[in-house]
Amino acid sequence: MSDRLCPRDEAEVVETVRWAISEGRTLDVAGSGSKRRLGRHIQTDATLDLSSLTGVTLYEPEELVLSARAGTPLREIRELVASSKQMLAFEPMDYGPIFGTPAGGGTLGGMLATNLAGPRRPSAGAARDHALGLRAVSGRGEAFKAGGRVVKNVTGYDLPRGLAGSYGTLAAFTELTIKVLPRPETQETLLILGLDEAAGASAMSAAVGSYYDVSGAAHLPAEIAAMIPAVAEAGTSVTCLRLEGVLPSIVHRRAKLEEMLGARGTLGFLTAENSTALWEAVRDALPFTRDIGRALWRVSTAPMAAPKLGAAMRALGAACFYDWTGGLVWIELPDGEPRAEALRTVLGPLGGHATLIRASDAARAALDVFEPLDAVTGALVTRMKNSFDPSRVLNPGRMYAGV
Repeated sequence: MSDRLCPRDEAEVVETVRWAISEGRTLDVAGSGSKRRLGRHIQTDATLDLSSLTGVTLYEPEELVLSARAGTPLREIRELVASSKQMLAFEPMDYGPIFGTPAGGGTLGGMLATNLAGPRRPSAGAARDHALGLRAVSGRGEAFKAGGRVVKNVTGYDLPRGLAGSYGTLAAFTELTIKVLPRPETQETLLILGLDEAAGASAMSAAVGSYYDVSGAAHLPAEIAAMIPAVAEAGTSVTCLRLEGVLPSIVHRRAKLEEMLGARGTLGFLTAENSTALWEAVRDALPFTRDIGRALWRVSTAPMAAPKLGAAMRALGAACFYDWTGGLVWIELPDGEPRAEALRTVLGPLGGHATLIRASDAARAALDVFEPLDAVTGALVTRMKNSFDPSRVLNPGRMYAGV
């Protein structure tokens, strides 16, 4: 990938893709490059660098809508909406630290291309659920527009959602329109200390199923909690329940949860500053940034099945922690060997899917980085690729070999 092609606007993106088609070249679609090591390792002829497509083109706080070019840094968007006491409710993860690169390097286009989400995912959804519209260039070299700037304008095929999580294999985004939401006034986190994984999963399920509007639920085994300053002094495992809103409401709901869960273990709580730091660490999997040479998996499964998966992986020397009420399991192995067969053998009867997030280039080229597709889903994925990128120009093989 010695050639780096840097279009300055959508018209130049079209020209670049058409050139690649005519010359039989392949393109690595990238913004800042903070997520380049996600997905299968591929070799392409050139990089389609979209980092020059920057700038907010519309922000109407009263309408809860923002449009920006795809290369706009997410940190700028977060700062802008925070100035109006708003937020990206789905808490997009920052992948930079787990790959050993600085935080804050992601872009708006990369956010939707990888369908990012954080601890609020069970209640707020992921990036795809907040995408209202987009402009993009397909692998045919055709610019297209989908969706609109308000929810009622999203008619016909919902391409923003369909293209979310496609890792640049179907189209190169040039501009996105997303929903923003009011930011909670403050937050606290209720802690339950000393629970094992099964008890933690049960407590999280009870809390999230209650009337007390828990916006984040995670379980940190003792060795993981020790790596997060906000809870390191606990000296044991920590089950974390986040409450957001106005302070009187939080105090009332915390008291009710303490009454409901007090018999399960010793209780504590974090005030706003430490609570914010805790959930940023959970969001970005910061306990697994100390040794980026170790293989790292991100597994979605049924919350009550997660402790069984964790126990099996710990027997292989892995470290784990649990987000999304236990439905998301981060698994770091003791070395660079991904052990894909062992993990998927355990996961199969439990249900769910595993994504290899961090491994060597050789491992990511040889293994199924994403959950293997069944015949029907595989045929659908191939048809989408054929429709959007029949010449296999954009990120060929990034998700699945040959697609």
